[in-house]
Amino acid sequence: MLLEKTTRMNFLFDFYQALLTDKQRSYMELYYLDDHSLGEIAESYKVSRQAVYDNIRRTEAMLEEYEDKLRLFEKFGERQEVLEKLTEAIKDETSSMEDRLALVNQLKETD
Repeated sequence: MLLEKTTRMNFLFDFYQALLTDKQRSYMELYYLDDHSLGEIAESYKVSRQAVYDNIRRTEAMLEEYEDKLRLFEKFGERQEVLEKLTEAIKDETSSMEDRLALVNQLKETD
């Protein structure tokens, strides 16, 4: 479960980092991407561990709110799924052109 949350936060951060403040971006990069502990981040910023924890939790909530409204990560996942199906259909010589075009249309609809 922790790995799933970390992976999700990394994706959400990739999609929405431009909407964060410099401090939020920095804390999230250090915590999620560079795998620093709360204590290490607190020490480098000369703040309490609790302040770092609170900032990261608020930022996570903001990222989830952005995703609820904009659905960039959800749409990305849908596109990846259709692309996999389309790739398989192209490799599968028994798939019809109609099936392939249906997947292309489905891909267009995900945007």
